Amino acid sequence: MASAHLSSPSRGRSHFLRVIGLFVGVLLLFVCLLLSITFGAADIHPGTVWQALTGFDGSTNHLIITTVRLPRAMIALTVGAALAVAGSLMQGLTRNVLADPGILGISAGAALAVVAVTFFVGTASVQIYTWVAFAGGAIAAIAVYSLGSMGRSGITPLKLILAGAVFAYLMSALTTTILILSQRTLDEIRFWLAGSVAGRDLDILLQVLPYVLVGLIVAFSLGKQITALTLGEDVAKGLGLNTGWVKAIAIITVVLLAGSAVALAGPIGFVGLVIPHIVRFWVGVDYRWILPYAAIWGGILLSVADLAARLVIKPQELPVGIMMSLIGAPFFIYLARSQVKR
Repeated sequence: MASAHLSSPSRGRSHFLRVIGLFVGVLLLFVCLLLSITFGAADIHPGTVWQALTGFDGSTNHLIITTVRLPRAMIALTVGAALAVAGSLMQGLTRNVLADPGILGISAGAALAVVAVTFFVGTASVQIYTWVAFAGGAIAAIAVYSLGSMGRSGITPLKLILAGAVFAYLMSALTTTILILSQRTLDEIRFWLAGSVAGRDLDILLQVLPYVLVGLIVAFSLGKQITALTLGEDVAKGLGLNTGWVKAIAIITVVLLAGSAVALAGPIGFVGLVIPHIVRFWVGVDYRWILPYAAIWGGILLSVADLAARLVIKPQELPVGIMMSLIGAPFFIYLARSQVKR
């Protein structure tokens, strides 16, 4: 009784700090949104930014703010949140700290679909590329899930990882083959293949946003079940959890989130790998907290990376996918070395 009494204030303080952390994260997310709208290749005074948002007058600077920077900033936040939550689900589902949305071959499948359409049909609109990428990512995830389910033991984390790796390598090889055969195709979509949030508008975001919102809502509702799965499948079953259904719903959610992100911005890596580790440092292993924190900090990370990509070689810019690789690759090496030492 005494220990329970003593632990209650500690749990209360921990809950309070987590709530405070959410508010701080939301505030930082808003700051990143404002910075992303304010800074870019064209030097625009912050006062002009405010005027464009509150009293649009059709001037060049106002057009840049409302039709270029605002959609780009919103898409960066959305893509970052989707990839971070998808990565958190994958790490909880597979109990593998090196897992991220790429484990299902979604990025590779989406890239192959876009490259194939460009090769056979020619240049298409961004809207068409968006839906082709979404379909390619979904088909890839279904294929990987089917391969990982073969055998008497059914789907397991190890089989899912192996199936995803094999499928991703196969899709990447086919993509490379098409690009080698067609210089025209390479020239037309190489910027998208590097991962970029530039050149999109709010119409594209609004088309994909319902899938992202559904994915986030379902992911947040799975927090308790994913936490139980991280304790081991036998323990989860002992707690009365239907692990098969939870895994299936979680994988479908990853498809919605990661597929939508790839459709919007192309294949961007490492967001789903880095963010879950950062938020676990603050909130622990409870996925009821990890998932909302991941959504916030995923948006922050990709917004900061996109802003850096615009400013590092101004007035030119790098695709945000390259900037994320510069950030995430050292982190991945660190995690891999840590796992080897264990």
